[in-house]
Amino acid sequence: MARNKSILTEARQIERAVTLINLGARLQVLESETDLSYERLLRLYKEVSGKSPSKGQLPFSTDWFMTWQPNIHASLFLNIHEYLNKVAEMDEIDTVIKAYQLYQEQTKAQGLEDLLSVTRAWRLVKFVDNGMLTMTKCSKCGGHFVTHPHEIARHYVCGLCNPPARAGKGKAQGGIHMH
Repeated sequence: MARNKSILTEARQIERAVTLINLGARLQVLESETDLSYERLLRLYKEVSGKSPSKGQLPFSTDWFMTWQPNIHASLFLNIHEYLNKVAEMDEIDTVIKAYQLYQEQTKAQGLEDLLSVTRAWRLVKFVDNGMLTMTKCSKCGGHFVTHPHEIARHYVCGLCNPPARAGKGKAQGGIHMH
């Protein structure tokens, strides 16, 4: 995937940074995806969000994406992302932004909380690009879900077809109810 962020105008880079800030991206994402200086991004972040950016490291483990509900949300996002990658000519970060906005529309339409932050969505794409995570087809429903690359595809069953025993115990736990 070609990265051509350097040829973007400064105005377009600022616009991209503002969009990411409004979606709740961490400062590290902005630093990675624009050529704007750290000081400039920090000022922009405070101006747009009205607060200082969160401190600390970005989540680095792939484990979060494997837990039941996060996996369903991550899979929804990644399916949208993969589709946009096929049909639209966009810079990688713009594909992430658009896919994330569509993911949010979907969760909102279903009355669900969006469990996946834009920072985790961005990180998920990096994990897939680096071969640390992949998509595997569910042997029951045929949907594609985020898995570790060594998952045995032939026998893989997703969390919607085979929810954990504790799942679906009411909306208090934020359960997804499929009817």
